[in-house]
Amino acid sequence: MSAGVKLLLVDDDDPFRQSLARAMERRGFAVQSAASIAEALQMSQAEAPDYAVIDLRLGDGNGLELVKLMRRFLPKLRVVLLTGYGNIASAVSAVKAGAVDYLPKPVDPDRLKAVLVGETTQADDISQEPMTPERVRWEHIQRVFDETGNNVSETARLLKMHRRTLQRILNKHAPD
Repeated sequence: MSAGVKLLLVDDDDPFRQSLARAMERRGFAVQSAASIAEALQMSQAEAPDYAVIDLRLGDGNGLELVKLMRRFLPKLRVVLLTGYGNIASAVSAVKAGAVDYLPKPVDPDRLKAVLVGETTQADDISQEPMTPERVRWEHIQRVFDETGNNVSETARLLKMHRRTLQRILNKHAPD
């Protein structure tokens, strides 16, 4: 990889962001780090990055919105979305927004580099076990929630459940 390939790393978890930045610098990237959407937009407009790694949930908004905004003025930007709250609906939304991939945290820096630069990687072992009913329910709720633009009241109405019940479900991690 040529020196000076610019990577914008956006995550509001300071220790994780700093650790990943050092790891990606060792892999040949010139890394700029941002802790918020506003900071990321400012940095990317001042000096356009070649690649971006963006956390799904940021303190000042949703990483999907940042992907959409950045792809508008940087159409050739290769973006990978990271999250600790992985689900199929979010992965589909990330790709629709313009991300090239959607990876769970913690991420292996070598795999991240391969995905960013478009190298083929060996597919992860896919479990032959079917999803549990709880997981299927979780995925369905997440898909409907995403389709309503993250509107809790509208999602609750469509799913015919109480809004507070839905909020409790959304605040929990995905079942295994």
